[in-house]
Amino acid sequence: MTSSPVVGVLALQGDVREHAMALAEADAVARPIRRPEELAEVDALVIPGGESTTMSKLALLFGLMQPLRERVAAGMPVYGSCAGMIMLADKILDGRDDQETVGGIDMVVRRNAFGRQNESFEQAIEVRGLDGGPVHGVFIRAPWVESVGEGVEVLAALAGERIVAVRQGSLLATSFHPELTGDHRVHRYFVDMVRAQPL
Repeated sequence: MTSSPVVGVLALQGDVREHAMALAEADAVARPIRRPEELAEVDALVIPGGESTTMSKLALLFGLMQPLRERVAAGMPVYGSCAGMIMLADKILDGRDDQETVGGIDMVVRRNAFGRQNESFEQAIEVRGLDGGPVHGVFIRAPWVESVGEGVEVLAALAGERIVAVRQGSLLATSFHPELTGDHRVHRYFVDMVRAQPL
């Protein structure tokens, strides 16, 4: 993998610009992704925060859902924050009956688990694999992980109980929004994952 991998940001909805800026700070080339042919040209992908049901509908409308599933199954590195975590979950709770996910991480995620918009909060979080002390976690209508399968590594949990960051192989997900803090360590961790992928 090249030293500056090309990382797409799914640009259907959500905080696309902030992720693109964080990826640039992590020495990646960021590109917005709205069409299947654009997805085919990137080394990895970020699925941003936003509204997971809207994102799911738009991915289907733009013909991206099946190509996303195929790239994930083929081993493309993907990082999902907040709604992106929901999109990477194999199973979701409190979702709409017609809501679909890309899947790939063997976990059960509960939507809006920490409450509504006015119950958003910020908290320092220790994330396994990141040097430099706790990460400043921004939680906005955030999900949490109810349970994980054997192949999933838990990277962070609030009060040792509510799982808020996980990794399974080339897939990474957080409940919180590191792209909103100016701390780019999570994005650097992800870009390092991309660089470690075999050609």
